[in-house]
Amino acid sequence: MHRIYWPHRGRRVRFWGVSEEKDDSVSLHDQLDEQWRRTRERSPEVRKAYEALVADLARSGLIERAVKAGEAMPEFELPSVEGTLISSSDLLAHGPLVLSFFRGGWCPYCRLELKALQQSLPEIEHQGATLAAITPDTGTAFAATKRVNELGFKVLSDIDNGVGLTFGLIFRVPPAIKELYLRLGIDLGARHGNATGEWLLPVPATYIVDRHGMIRHAELDPDFKRRMEPNEIVRALSALSRS
Repeated sequence: MHRIYWPHRGRRVRFWGVSEEKDDSVSLHDQLDEQWRRTRERSPEVRKAYEALVADLARSGLIERAVKAGEAMPEFELPSVEGTLISSSDLLAHGPLVLSFFRGGWCPYCRLELKALQQSLPEIEHQGATLAAITPDTGTAFAATKRVNELGFKVLSDIDNGVGLTFGLIFRVPPAIKELYLRLGIDLGARHGNATGEWLLPVPATYIVDRHGMIRHAELDPDFKRRMEPNEIVRALSALSRS
């Protein structure tokens, strides 16, 4: 396996593979960029804080240490919105798996990604794959994400970020970002059911896993504004089916 480092976009790292309502004519990338443009114009303070966080994460080495292509996917079992326990073996029972880690339903970039994935769900399933998303949200906030965004795929709650930690995706939210979130009305402690005062979040990540549990593609990014395009996921699944 080889790595390709993209020096722009917060040191985006791609491994293997093909190097609010979604408009088919607009890519997910463009939607995310437009969301960021509106945010930074509305609040220079938010822009400065987020850019500092992304830079710190890029320097931390977290992406390089995380689980990546060529490794076996860690096994897990998590509760779904419907209240059932779903294991990694359940998700792999019928074929490949597309696994998306997202920050939570409070994140507008995550909502755009989830809606784009939902729109591409028929194409993903046509490739014989299962799609599932993992978030640290719990309780009513967790359930609302699937209901409000009308998602037809599995959404799982990573209680206490245990699975995210196993994948190597979790970072501590720094005090400045925590204070900013609270001023914006985002209480991750309440959303995560965590009374310890320590806030943790995953970096956005998409894994494509073959039916034997081997990770064949991993796209991880310290920049929360960057997500894998659904059409790239479909192309990677198509390549996997031919391999």
